[in-house]
Amino acid sequence: MDTTERVQIASTFLLQSPPGEINDVLNAPDVRNIIGDDDLLQEGIHPALREYNIAQFTTVDVPGTGHQSIISEAARLPAENLDEAQERFLDPRSKTSFVFDHLSLEASNPQSFEPDAEHESFRVALQTAALLYLSSHFQDGVASVFFSTKDEGPEFVIQVVANKYNPTNFWSGRWRSEYVVNLTENTVVGKILANVHYYEQGNVQLSTTHNISFTLPPAIISAPSNTAASKIIALIEDEEGKYQISLNDTYQEMGEKTFKGLRRALPLTRQKIDWDKVLGYKLGAELSSSKGMFGNS
Repeated sequence: MDTTERVQIASTFLLQSPPGEINDVLNAPDVRNIIGDDDLLQEGIHPALREYNIAQFTTVDVPGTGHQSIISEAARLPAENLDEAQERFLDPRSKTSFVFDHLSLEASNPQSFEPDAEHESFRVALQTAALLYLSSHFQDGVASVFFSTKDEGPEFVIQVVANKYNPTNFWSGRWRSEYVVNLTENTVVGKILANVHYYEQGNVQLSTTHNISFTLPPAIISAPSNTAASKIIALIEDEEGKYQISLNDTYQEMGEKTFKGLRRALPLTRQKIDWDKVLGYKLGAELSSSKGMFGNS
């Protein structure tokens, strides 16, 4: 197997890393031994790290500010010339662009950025409303609103990411959502992506994608910027709330039906299990003494 193939294998592992665990995967002996050369490994996997950070909405401390911004395709600025070696990303909140190191996850070389004057007031209104929504529903999260000009007309891209890492209890999770607001077509098109990893005495991952689209009522389009922005975020809040409820219902059903369905209807003793009684068993002596009753079910 040549070096290119080894780098490709290592990159595949990295792209599948659960939330907050990419460094654990990168530093795992099995991954590092695939190539056997740390310098070559870091050089070869850089494209995979870049792809991962952009897709996962990696957050970064913005130099000279007290907040974080999101690394994403919407945040990436086009190169000013073909010879530019380091791509720059934008923090629209502070009107700052910076270079991002995909390995160290640090920002550097900040520069001021001049936004589109015609659309900046509405972008700021969306940003303000998004931050209020973030503080109400996410314990730890980052929200950024970007502006871009497309063939379909001017677009505002709202992105939210929230991470929760709990290695002590062997789980981690990430919530990402993105919405494209097009005021020419009066539409909002978005998606929610949720990833959860639980790895205590096992390895279970949940990965979901939920698409959302709706048309903006005329009353919102004709409203002042601050009012329109607040109402758009309120509609997004409603959609995300409904999806959260559906996830909770799914978890409840899995606990009550799906996991029980994975077991035999009857143990080897042909006697039904009293599930309510099982919840009362003490770990240790009582559970061990009942081993014969459970058999291999």
